[in-house]
Amino acid sequence: MTVSRRDFIRTAGLAGAGLAITPGAHAAGAEGGPAHGRGASLPLGKRTLQEATAPKRILILGGTGLIGPNMVRYAVERGHEVTIFNRGRTEADIPEVERLVGDRNDDLAALEGRSWDVVLDNNANDYRWVQRSTELLKDATDHYVYVSSISAYELEGFGYAAKDDVLWDWALDEDAQTFEPGADFVQGEPAPFGLTKAISERTAHAAFPGRTTVVRPGLIVGPGDRSDRFSYWPFRIVEGGEILAPGNPQHANQIIDQRDLSEFIVRLAENGTTGDFNATGPASRMSMAEMLYGIRAITSVPLEFTWVDEDFLEANEVRPWGDLPSWIPGDPLMFISIERALSAGIYFRPLAETCLDLLEWDRGRPEEERANRRSGMSRERERELLDAWHASRPTS
Repeated sequence: MTVSRRDFIRTAGLAGAGLAITPGAHAAGAEGGPAHGRGASLPLGKRTLQEATAPKRILILGGTGLIGPNMVRYAVERGHEVTIFNRGRTEADIPEVERLVGDRNDDLAALEGRSWDVVLDNNANDYRWVQRSTELLKDATDHYVYVSSISAYELEGFGYAAKDDVLWDWALDEDAQTFEPGADFVQGEPAPFGLTKAISERTAHAAFPGRTTVVRPGLIVGPGDRSDRFSYWPFRIVEGGEILAPGNPQHANQIIDQRDLSEFIVRLAENGTTGDFNATGPASRMSMAEMLYGIRAITSVPLEFTWVDEDFLEANEVRPWGDLPSWIPGDPLMFISIERALSAGIYFRPLAETCLDLLEWDRGRPEEERANRRSGMSRERERELLDAWHASRPTS
């Protein structure tokens, strides 16, 4: 990573947040599984469902995507009165709730003249949708919860630029700089994903001053995730054999189970908690080694990880995040401070539980989807790279 990039990130609002790790420290999970920190998992008894003390009328914009179905179920189980608004084109396994049909592009008529205690906006990937919904609902609800993304932070990523930074000794917090429209931005025209999320955050705060919650998830994983961005690893690991593991095993990695995320959002809503929150996990720093060995704990098949360094992977045009999902070497977007979310009550189920439930869900997917996964390299490509890596190593 260049000095200018480091200087830029440091001036963008980074803070230590108590997530430092000593350079050269051993990955706690590299021998026996993942490390567990405060909030990393919750004993089953503490996750026992209890109704909210003050049930609310909740409008969910979306409700049928990755985080929507569990959000709806959890809110209903806690005693809330739930309405969902979407185009009505996607079926989902959700309870019987009030369903309003419309289109966030040009048809919000079903929302007119109605009121709710809180709105959960979990499907807006277009800032114009947020402009329309906040304008319509700013006097019809007390509280607006917008589900954003850590991609709203104005940082580089998705490449090899930071591969030489072995460990981070600080973490990105919620006060870091988010994207702002540049000179080439045209109001009303589409915007890149990160900028769209940042504009949407500002729009919600402006329409609901002091009444907005922004939740910035990291990589969302678990049952229902058809992107295969994380799923590549449990799918690959349960097959066994020699597995290509990318780069430095000490680089940080963060993910969040969609159920932990959606349940956290519902609790923020029912408690009337406002402000900005990074929402990814686990509670303490997780290295790539800890993640892979943690997934390895779900299977007894013979396997071994071969760690291939980043220079070799870069030279062979292996794409971070694409060919090897859930991996961006040394990138700050995989080392996000979640201290605020921990203080607000976020919790995380064990990694093994997420992976086992993901595998069970995957068995019910259409065979065509399973045969044509959206992320990750083929086994043939992995074998080719491993053979080339071994051939490049000095013989003893």
